[in-house]
Amino acid sequence: MIKPVKIKNPFHKLDGYNCFGCSPANEFGLRMNFRLEGDEVVCDWQPEAHLQGWVGVLHGGIQATLMDEIASWYVFVKLQTAGVTSRMEVKLLKPVLMEKAPFRLVARLHEMRRNVAVMQVRLFMNDGTLGAESLMHYYTYPQQVASEKLFYPGIEEFLPADKT
Repeated sequence: MIKPVKIKNPFHKLDGYNCFGCSPANEFGLRMNFRLEGDEVVCDWQPEAHLQGWVGVLHGGIQATLMDEIASWYVFVKLQTAGVTSRMEVKLLKPVLMEKAPFRLVARLHEMRRNVAVMQVRLFMNDGTLGAESLMHYYTYPQQVASEKLFYPGIEEFLPADKT
């Protein structure tokens, strides 16, 4: 069994950081946390009631946002750089029922095409039912550009010292 490794969020040090997906201080945001499990980035996430679309169903746009956010953290930690979303291919397979939370999101690399990373992301309900899946395409930057322009702090800021 793979021992999970908690991923630290180094961005809280930045002035103006208020990411809707991952800022712990954004009271209206998703406040996602991540961990590394082998070659996957994983997030267990509990929604708040105001994030539903239809009665008792997690809003589809929120599902897409969750999948986009975990894919970016895959880029940070596994590809050790930063990037920007260039395309989302989201499939909403079943109603993601609020009563079946917490939800688990799992991201893994599907393929690399030069500097475009394609991550497969799956969103599961707590009974194991796959509710949504996506292929998230990210344009990735060289580490120097990611550091200078996108505030990428380096892999050592995300993982415990013995995991880099």
